[in-house]
Amino acid sequence: MVNGNVFVSAQDVAKALGRNVTIDEKDKTVSIESRLDTILKRGYIRVGTTGDYKPFTYFNPKTQQFEGYDIDAAKMLAKDLGVEVQFVKTSWPTLMDDLLADKFDIAVGGITRNVERQKKAHLSQGYIQFGKAPLIRKEDKEKFKSIEDINKPEVRIGVNPGGTNEKFVRAYLPKANVTVVENNLDIPHLVAEGKFDVMITDNIEAMLYAKQDPRLYAALSDKPFTIDEKGFMMHRGDTVFSNWIGLWMEEMELKGEFEKLKKKWIE
Repeated sequence: MVNGNVFVSAQDVAKALGRNVTIDEKDKTVSIESRLDTILKRGYIRVGTTGDYKPFTYFNPKTQQFEGYDIDAAKMLAKDLGVEVQFVKTSWPTLMDDLLADKFDIAVGGITRNVERQKKAHLSQGYIQFGKAPLIRKEDKEKFKSIEDINKPEVRIGVNPGGTNEKFVRAYLPKANVTVVENNLDIPHLVAEGKFDVMITDNIEAMLYAKQDPRLYAALSDKPFTIDEKGFMMHRGDTVFSNWIGLWMEEMELKGEFEKLKKKWIE
């Protein structure tokens, strides 16, 4: 501490960022290595994912492996980098903190691009468009046709914590009876069994569960409440790494790889 100011060494800053630092004593300059170079030298990329958001990320208890649209994309990313992939389990409430704590290099798995997340992290370009929509019981398809139909005290909503689903529910459905359910994977069958009336989620996920369970119905899937995009999330301030990810995503789009993943996991 000097004159009341706290100074942190370049080495400490680099360590916190999970990157290497080079100090040139002669020129009095400090260079912090790009995360891209760190990953290439390390030989593997750490990918954070929740494992609870089908069809983007799902931890299969039978195989003890992650699977899904974003999981396949992450494996392709690692292959194109020429490194191995190491998946790191995280959660929606801790996703941002885990990224900032350098528990992984990039986060994937149905992450919504928005300006709030961009304040602390860097969001890539979008790779698929979606919107918030209700998953309900098929018998209630005439009952819930608008947001006004859902925003009532007698309507029971189940929502996973810490993500954009909960934020949407808190902001636009304040009158509804809301219950936070820790495991997002539990909510669809709780709706089907009648313990909840509505699950607010992405229309993509709603359509998937409706396809898997004949008791469920993806309401307003063609006219969702919002229009957003999914993207990958990484640390701010590293243009070398973020530019590489951006170019890789552009090539994935041009080669039709994202379309192939969409057909495999969504359509």
